[in-house]
Amino acid sequence: MAFVQQLQDTVRAVGERVGPSVVRIGRGWGRGNGVVIGEGFVLTNAHNLRGRETTVTFADGRTATGAVAGADLEGDLAVLRVDTGDAPAISWEPATTVEANSVVFAVALTGDGGRRVTFGTVTATGREFRGPRGWRITGSVEHTVPLGRGSSGNPVVDSDDRFLGLNTKRLGDGFYLALPADDSLKTRVDALVRGESPARLRLGVGLAPARAARAMRRAVGLPERDGLLVRVVEDDSPADGAGLRQGDLLVEAGGRALATADDLHSVLEGLSTDDTLALKVVRGTDDLDVRVSFVAAARSEGSA
Repeated sequence: MAFVQQLQDTVRAVGERVGPSVVRIGRGWGRGNGVVIGEGFVLTNAHNLRGRETTVTFADGRTATGAVAGADLEGDLAVLRVDTGDAPAISWEPATTVEANSVVFAVALTGDGGRRVTFGTVTATGREFRGPRGWRITGSVEHTVPLGRGSSGNPVVDSDDRFLGLNTKRLGDGFYLALPADDSLKTRVDALVRGESPARLRLGVGLAPARAARAMRRAVGLPERDGLLVRVVEDDSPADGAGLRQGDLLVEAGGRALATADDLHSVLEGLSTDDTLALKVVRGTDDLDVRVSFVAAARSEGSA
């Protein structure tokens, strides 16, 4: 019984100390949670937002309008500038390490204004998953802390209230992934606070994986080729400007063979807006050389 009482006391204490730093993002039951990281700033997942402004509800019931200070859409992070009032910042010590089998806690603010405190264990570190735009996000913490719907963006902490991770993705079967609150995340978040959103280059295409590309080409009587099949081309995107079409097969980018979307992302990460990307494309049975410019897209984004 002493163990149960100690556990109850710990859960209650974590909730009381960390709860005031947790917020709800969006109106009503909201789209997710966030956490106060400093006076005037809240950290959340980018997928919790539907525009440049959103309603932020604090633990004391107060609401305020938050505006995006900086966002990393591919990394699924966003920082909101908002009047945080008396809400304290969470205890963030980036040097804190997270180890497998550690007991951790999550604190969420529910839609009815209640506080939900749950606990579990870290089951793995260094996990990876796909962000909202398909980019690979690495180094995540896998854990078993139960999370209700609308909890993404809430903090994972230890029994000393230290911020260990930002809950981001539900894996299913009782497992969840959190972005680790390490030095790397702190550096990225500090840049977002300053309004420095990362500018990753994008082609502006939706892709089918290589295995699907081979099957689809086979189904219409075309010879099988390895590559990434273009399923959709965004209007006014670099891909659109270069003349790429739905059904094109991207087989090489910047001299690198394309077997997965990660291959393409790796090439794009090494380019600047002034660079031109050389693509080898198969259209039907024809091999084409296509050059993609990113300058016009960058100017368009800068003027928005």
